[in-house]
Amino acid sequence: MKLNRKYTGYLFITPFILGFLIFGLYPVLNTIGLSFTDATLMSKSSNFVGLANFKRLFADAVFMKAIGNTWLIWSLNFIPQIGFALLLAAMFTNARLNIRAAGVWRAVFYLPNLMMPAAVTALFGALFAYYGPANQILVRAGYLSEAARFFDSIAFTRGMVIFINWWTWFGQTMIVVMAGMTSIPIHLYEAAMVDGATAWQMFTRITLPLLKPILVFIFVTALTGGMQMFDIPFLLTDGRGAPESSIQTNIILMFLKFNSSKGHIGAAASVGVLVFIMTTVCALGIFYLLRDKDLDDPKSAKKSFFKKNAERTQA
Repeated sequence: MKLNRKYTGYLFITPFILGFLIFGLYPVLNTIGLSFTDATLMSKSSNFVGLANFKRLFADAVFMKAIGNTWLIWSLNFIPQIGFALLLAAMFTNARLNIRAAGVWRAVFYLPNLMMPAAVTALFGALFAYYGPANQILVRAGYLSEAARFFDSIAFTRGMVIFINWWTWFGQTMIVVMAGMTSIPIHLYEAAMVDGATAWQMFTRITLPLLKPILVFIFVTALTGGMQMFDIPFLLTDGRGAPESSIQTNIILMFLKFNSSKGHIGAAASVGVLVFIMTTVCALGIFYLLRDKDLDDPKSAKKSFFKKNAERTQA
């Protein structure tokens, strides 16, 4: 039987729709349902407990500390990440600087992103182990009298998690920012230069406003990944966020509840639901704060720049 041509498009999108419903939508809805129960992996049935799981979480100091750890680690990793990305992207796309072998440098900066986070974590864990190369070099050079237990220090362990996240992801952020910068029409910069604009004025009045869609994408994806941080802090120490739960994140706590004696998937699901709500609210806030008002097209950015410049001249 011949297929009507107007239904061909539906045939092609059917695999994606089925995949999304089975592996995307259903797990989310199932997790929300489990969060209102006392379900465990070892029990055949479960009971509806309402908001009891959520009440226990907010009364638990461990959960509140995990929330704080997650936000602290993500903030201290993302702020320098976006800063370095903007700086390097501006340098590599600046025709005046004309950096030699720019393609090679871009590849070098992007290279850490090609490595598995688990492999990078194992590398740095072995480097600063008790008998690792760092201790060997420092003791032989006389900087330390004996080997140091680096991962017993809260500041060092948190700093290592922050550094690994930054080092792994800032290259990709730089590439995305560069793609946005190269898509900005060059005639806007030429017109601004004719009017005597400085490099800083062009960056703040033209580049940043027209990068808002790219920045929204970067902020939301980085926020989503940061709130789901698991592999690096989990593998770096004991799998529980040592020392003193200083690198225990939301997802590590969810895993610990799931990996308990009976497998409390109801309690673990409640953590996942709260992370989902927190991420959604913050993402909506980012969309609202970085929304385009009067900068829907490049001409408006140019008009805004010249209008402010004219007002300053008249003043």
